[in-house]
Amino acid sequence: MEPLPTGISVLDREFGGGIPSGSVVALKADAASQSELILDRFSRVRACRYLTTVRSADAVEAGLTADDEEGETVVRDATGDDPFAAVLDATAELAEGETVVVDSVGPLEAGDREEYGAFLGELRRRVDDAGGLAVLHALKGAAADRNRVVTEQVADVVFDLRTTVTGTEIANRLVVPKFRGGAALEEPLKLKLTDSVSVDTSRDIA
Repeated sequence: MEPLPTGISVLDREFGGGIPSGSVVALKADAASQSELILDRFSRVRACRYLTTVRSADAVEAGLTADDEEGETVVRDATGDDPFAAVLDATAELAEGETVVVDSVGPLEAGDREEYGAFLGELRRRVDDAGGLAVLHALKGAAADRNRVVTEQVADVVFDLRTTVTGTEIANRLVVPKFRGGAALEEPLKLKLTDSVSVDTSRDIA
């Protein structure tokens, strides 16, 4: 399985070039975090279909970085009464190596468990056939509890972005507890998330 770059250089170095093609990635994060910056990087590095299930397509396009590095990012609206059908319709005939971003997966997790499992299986098959990636933006919260275990079980890679706020700083630590086809990180990676993604080199003071 060819590693596909994430667009985040420090992660690509840690993972030997990127994430194995055909993988499903779950990005867990607080809704009030800067996790969309990580999605932005995934969407810029090669051709991408960015499927929005909550926000309008115009709002997503306005927030994405304009200058794609390699491929075009196409934003599609996947809102509505049947998000399963909307996402699957939008992922037909994926190009070789294409990335699919689902932002967020919450409305799909809220559905029937058997239907959701079947949906994930079909999405995985499509990205595997195309040798691409699927990135599921899995926001944390009580509403996600219903089928989040299914998301985490099916996912090949789990990114857990943990944001903590103290009186002096906002700290973002990326934990990678699961990585099929590679090695998970042994310790959290401290990230600086402002208007871009970089490594936070500041020292923690106890």
